[in-house]
Amino acid sequence: MTALPSPFFTVTAEEGRGWVRLRLTGDLDYDTSHELVARAVERLADRADLRDLYLDCAQLRLCDSMGVSALLQVHRDTTARSVCLHVEDAPPFLDRIMRITGIQHLFAQQEDQRPARGAGEEAASTEQRPSPAP
Repeated sequence: MTALPSPFFTVTAEEGRGWVRLRLTGDLDYDTSHELVARAVERLADRADLRDLYLDCAQLRLCDSMGVSALLQVHRDTTARSVCLHVEDAPPFLDRIMRITGIQHLFAQQEDQRPARGAGEEAASTEQRPSPAP
């Protein structure tokens, strides 16, 4: 099986003092969920000062059971490192999935604690490569 870049899912990162925001765009599914986990693990390993990991889901178009599994794996990884995991701007379908599966309580959704998007000098944006597809 050859891995090729997928136009269906990308992860980009924005970083600041003590926080990282991963912007998810496209379809979080069987073919792409590993990319979210890999990006989150990279940031957790690289940032000893990390207190908050934000998943910006505003541009997410789909989330299947493997996507839910990826969210749960990221939650386990952040919890193990005492990092608070936040889900931002979840589309209605993702809110519904999290509610039906009973996992919404695992993700902090407190708007007043999130850093401003493009938060000035301390924010640095890094583009991540598209995820491979089978």
